[in-house]
Amino acid sequence: MVLAESDLPPEAVLALAKRLEALAGRRPGPRGADRPLDVDLLFHGASRREGAELTLPHPALRGRRFVLAPLADLVPDLPLPPDGATPRELLARLPPGQRAERWTPAGGTPAAQ
Repeated sequence: MVLAESDLPPEAVLALAKRLEALAGRRPGPRGADRPLDVDLLFHGASRREGAELTLPHPALRGRRFVLAPLADLVPDLPLPPDGATPRELLARLPPGQRAERWTPAGGTPAAQ
């Protein structure tokens, strides 16, 4: 997960994300297929978008532990659009059953959340 600030509009950030995916070898394919890199724009400040190419905030942001857990590690009290709920609050509301594992690149053991 990367948390960044930018003066670019959301559409330009999405274009940059798609370029990074292409440079990593991602090719068009079926939705959900394996890919070398998957970059999602989860939110862009308080911006709201509803379109074929970009929906903000990301429609699955609030229901995925593997998204909310690292976001809560980085910014637990950041108000998210549209209602200002924080990653910590959203994570606490998730039903049991979903897992997220912390990846440790330097030979450590991942910690499940």
